[in-house]
Amino acid sequence: DSLLQETSKMPLRLDIKRRLTARSDRVKSCDLHPTEPWMLVSLYNGNVHIWNHESQQLVKSFEVCDLPVRASVFVPRKNWVVTGSDDMQVRVFNYNTLERLHAFDAHSDYVRSIAVHPTQPFILTCSDDMLIKLWNWEKNWVCQQVFEGHTHYVMEVKVNPKDNNTFASASLDRTVKVWQLGSAQPNFTLEGHEKGVNCVDYYMGGDKPYLISGADDRMVKIWDYQNKTCVQTLEGHAQNIASVSFHPELPIILTGSEDGTVKIWHANTYRLETTLNYGLERVWSIGVLRGSNNVALGYDEGAILIKLGREEPAMSMDAGGKIIWAKHSELQQASLKALEKEEIQDGERLPLAVKDMGSCEVYPQTVQHNPNGRFVVVCGDGEYIIYTAMALRNKSFGSAQEFVWAADSSEYAVRESSSSIKLFKNFKEKKSFKPEFGAENIFGGALLGVKSVSGLAFYDWETQELVRRIEIQPRVVYWSETGELCCIATEDSYFILKYQSEAVAAAAENPEKVTEDGIEDAFDVLGEVSETVKTGLWVGDCFIYTNSVNRLNYYVGGEIVTVSHLDRTMYLLGYIPQDNRLYLGDKELNVVSFQLLLSVLEYQTAVMRRDFDTADRVLPTVPKEQRTRVAHFLEKQGFKKQALAVSSDAEHKFDLAIQLGDLDCAYTLAKESASEQKWKQLAELATSQAKFELAQQCLHEAQDHGGLLLLATAAGNADMVAKLGLQADQAGKHNVSFLSYFLLGDLERCLEILLTSNRIPEAAFFARTYLPSEISRVVEMWRVQLGKVNEKAGQSLADPKDYANLFPDYEASLQAQQMLAKERTKVIPAEDWKEIMANYERKPLEELNALADEEEMIDEVLDDKDHPIAGAIGLREELTGGNFESDDETEEVAHRSGGEGRASMDCSVEADNDNDVDKDYNSEEDLDKLLDEELDDLDIGEPSKLDTVGGITTEDLEAELEMDLDNLKLDDIDTTDVNLDDEELLED
Repeated sequence: DSLLQETSKMPLRLDIKRRLTARSDRVKSCDLHPTEPWMLVSLYNGNVHIWNHESQQLVKSFEVCDLPVRASVFVPRKNWVVTGSDDMQVRVFNYNTLERLHAFDAHSDYVRSIAVHPTQPFILTCSDDMLIKLWNWEKNWVCQQVFEGHTHYVMEVKVNPKDNNTFASASLDRTVKVWQLGSAQPNFTLEGHEKGVNCVDYYMGGDKPYLISGADDRMVKIWDYQNKTCVQTLEGHAQNIASVSFHPELPIILTGSEDGTVKIWHANTYRLETTLNYGLERVWSIGVLRGSNNVALGYDEGAILIKLGREEPAMSMDAGGKIIWAKHSELQQASLKALEKEEIQDGERLPLAVKDMGSCEVYPQTVQHNPNGRFVVVCGDGEYIIYTAMALRNKSFGSAQEFVWAADSSEYAVRESSSSIKLFKNFKEKKSFKPEFGAENIFGGALLGVKSVSGLAFYDWETQELVRRIEIQPRVVYWSETGELCCIATEDSYFILKYQSEAVAAAAENPEKVTEDGIEDAFDVLGEVSETVKTGLWVGDCFIYTNSVNRLNYYVGGEIVTVSHLDRTMYLLGYIPQDNRLYLGDKELNVVSFQLLLSVLEYQTAVMRRDFDTADRVLPTVPKEQRTRVAHFLEKQGFKKQALAVSSDAEHKFDLAIQLGDLDCAYTLAKESASEQKWKQLAELATSQAKFELAQQCLHEAQDHGGLLLLATAAGNADMVAKLGLQADQAGKHNVSFLSYFLLGDLERCLEILLTSNRIPEAAFFARTYLPSEISRVVEMWRVQLGKVNEKAGQSLADPKDYANLFPDYEASLQAQQMLAKERTKVIPAEDWKEIMANYERKPLEELNALADEEEMIDEVLDDKDHPIAGAIGLREELTGGNFESDDETEEVAHRSGGEGRASMDCSVEADNDNDVDKDYNSEEDLDKLLDEELDDLDIGEPSKLDTVGGITTEDLEAELEMDLDNLKLDDIDTTDVNLDDEELLED
């Protein structure tokens, strides 16, 4: 046989998908874990591996021994793997920690097989020593019973799933024996094989007391263990049969042989359905699991995991709450009407009374009610049967690969083959047609959907005319009850479409509007979502679905709402409006329910249709706890004002108020919550609306010192900066406090902040830059701190009072500090910022030298007798306003002249008071220039001119000079060599 492709179809219409290929040494046994995605394999080389078939990774490995491990099984309730090997030992491992918990000698020859009792703390082992033994792990693995009777190797043992006190064994003595726990002798022996029997298994379905066995005579036999007869022999394998299995979920038998093939047979008809050959040489083991469609296959060259069919249960519910499902080939019915709806808890299994309706003639793969619920169709084995929903009386039947109902309950269609579709009305064939590009799948609803290689084509049920062809490969199509909305789900996303029936009707009258792909305007795409839809249904304009990560969601108007996170895969059955509940089933045929309020769905549907009258009418019926969900929906649709009015969640209301710029509402909500974050958001909004008082209040409430600093500096509010500096300091916000004081020129406070916050190195550099008089104090503190870490490093710090040679210009910097300290006391209006020289452009030491030069230059404007020239004094008066005593006026003049502005603070230098001289020179380079120009203009050689310069006489000049020299009497000055009345002096 050629290698099977990844997916193949069977007459049973069961897909076969290879999920994992795990190459390894020869696999002697395999098992599947019930809750983890794990496949356990035991190898001929003495190892045991656990593979994760979802991640395709080898996740755990046990080194058991150096000899073949012929048996290994999971014991999930204990987190164990139990192995049996050719060293005759049984070993127990914890599969989480990989720790070996126990090991014991079990037999006197190879251990061939292990079976775990489903409820008791027992395992059964069988061996080439011809014995079967029962071990009790709760009694320290004591051997509780030995079963003797076989006359050759015992190859396999299996516990009866319907009667856990009995088990079957297969032996090379050509027999199958059935035993009872507690009894030393076998209940009976089944004979019929011509050679040794290698394998045995029980049928798990409820209707047949069957066993299956496989032997070296290449035969597979089905036994009725009640009648003790062989009911069927399956022939077809070319070599010894190594493994057999009744699948626990599907109506199939799996047989594996040393001819390298696995054959799949129909469990009811015994027809050979397909043969699998994966090219990995001989088959040794088949592992199946109840509740799963996965099958593990062990070969000479590794293991394969395949998935058969779909795990979605065949179940359906009508609008009244009647549920029909198939359990194997049995149909069962249950009703929700008898339940106490008030006591239903979300997600809990419903206690349904189940009624058996009898066996179905086909193996049901799908069960589906028609739209009005009067009929139900069962499909399987390439056939369909329509029953009356109440009594399950056969109404119609036929052959079909697929069956779909139309929106009209009396119409349906079947796909007979990949090219032919038949349409029926009132159970009579109405039309047969062959779609242009074939038919891989068909979908029911308002239009008949046909999937082909070219995409999805929608046809009119009545005329079979093409409505629209869409280039998409759908997995399933869902129509709303009104036929207006349609969901097309692909493998990894879904699309919401609106069907434009008016456009389709108009195109029928204008054939030129119809292209080869149908009517272009037939559908509008409303949305696309990258989620995999597992099952879905429409309620109004809301599409409810389960997705690939087990969430129960619904889509409405572009918004996705999660109803619940499911703990397992569930399948939607339907929604019952009067219960306000959604019902789902799982593969175990359990039914659960979740509340989903009809009023919410109706409101959202009305909003989507822009029917606000209906929406307003429905809103009072929406419970308050659901109002926020509705508000989120309104917000998503762009109706934020309505959302603000509807929402009951303070957080959501605040967000909406901010978005809408509603300061009053946002302020009220922020006050109620007392949340710093809300106050910050509100401050930002208030600032954007130029409501600065509100912004300031909000920033205070938020304790947002950084925001307050920004607001204060932007407004030029020095008082606010000062208060903020104090508040920030008290709150321990040193950065903001430091910056506030720095902006205000309070350098001493800045230094103290650095010291109190233990930022001593920074304080030292700060003092070196701005407050050189504080260097010694800070350096001493730095030495102490650094000395605790490294004494030598601490002593290496230099203090300018001890090492003046290391600090050039230190004395000058002290004078500059005094000069600049006076500037810092003056506040400059913010409007003068354009005239102010930036601090980084200033060079205080150079300014200090320049001032010294100016003093010398003005002092030098004297006659040859060292007397000041009156014209120079008058010039000073003109330049300084003639007043040398008023500090305020001096500052005013300095401010107007721009001296203070450019320096950010007053650059004047005051002589030390100890000199008994108080001089103010408000001048820089312009003063030098003006002075030179004025002196050039003076003709000092003409005495008459002197009296008129500034209107000052000699007597006045003497009086002014005495006053200027702080009332120093000129008579007290030694003028031995100077004649103050000398005419030549004036002429000079």
